[in-house]
Amino acid sequence: MADEVLSQSEIDALLSALSSGEMDANQLKEEEKEKKVRVYDFKRALRFSKDQIRSISRIHENYARMLTTYFSAQLRTYVHISVASVDQIPYEEFIRSIPTMTVLNVFSVAPLDGRIIFEINPNIAYAMLDRTLGGKGSSLNKIESLTEIESTLMSNLFEKSLDNLQDAWSSVAEIDPVLEEFEVNPQFLQLVSPNETVVVVSLNTTIGDTSGMINICIPHVVLEPIIPRLSVHYWMQNEGQKERKHGEYELLTENLEGTVLDLKVILGKTNITVNDFLNIEKGHVLHLNQAINEALTMESADEMIYLVQPGKSRNKVAVQIIAEKEGGNQDDE
Repeated sequence: MADEVLSQSEIDALLSALSSGEMDANQLKEEEKEKKVRVYDFKRALRFSKDQIRSISRIHENYARMLTTYFSAQLRTYVHISVASVDQIPYEEFIRSIPTMTVLNVFSVAPLDGRIIFEINPNIAYAMLDRTLGGKGSSLNKIESLTEIESTLMSNLFEKSLDNLQDAWSSVAEIDPVLEEFEVNPQFLQLVSPNETVVVVSLNTTIGDTSGMINICIPHVVLEPIIPRLSVHYWMQNEGQKERKHGEYELLTENLEGTVLDLKVILGKTNITVNDFLNIEKGHVLHLNQAINEALTMESADEMIYLVQPGKSRNKVAVQIIAEKEGGNQDDE
């Protein structure tokens, strides 16, 4: 039984009853000592902790932002998607809660077992389809008479967004979502047993002037292998310690090695008046503050990085690095 939160008026009434003697404080203490019985419904088994539900919500908040960006670019209209709720309920209850005819995309998420369902409200699905075909994004619910072309276009639209789902879950597990089935009647989908616990993520979705819901149904069997990773402890432990993807380090190194870096060698510096500067001619000599036997400095982005000495290489003016800047992390050359 959840703790009840009293309003200010209820608190005032309780204090008044205690002060007037209508209610005995000792009696309240005795009632608190009595064993509390909490009703547990085995048909609504709670298999996820609040901490894990919060983690799933955080993942899909990130996913919702990615979907907003993706569909805004694809449909070229106003799109806003946000997480409305994250609940754990029996699979049978989820099936009863969605329309009898709706748009259902079923995805596998290898290497995890089982499949997940994307239920898209027909109003939203048709608004997306209308925009894809060049319309204004108006909604027309004719879910019972979908043509094969319309079904394919709807499936392709969400299939291309699977990279976003993969990225959103990458902090917890590397998954490879693949569209396996398109259906309009939820009664034909029996992913798990009716009493199996599923997590339902409901997304508030607005496409132009049309609003509706997108529901993501994730069975417990899918998340079971990675449940320990859904804790705050795991997230904090792995923050900043994520392994780079295969080949990412090599690609980064290759790109850095090809970067062009501007270097300049400072022969010396001097101060002159503006009048002298305006009257400089060929043959004039400027006295620099650099002694002939002192090392020159090599700079990049106006920061000294090496000490060098001038010379020639293959009959061309060159410099030789003789020391690095004090405190640098490069090997001396």
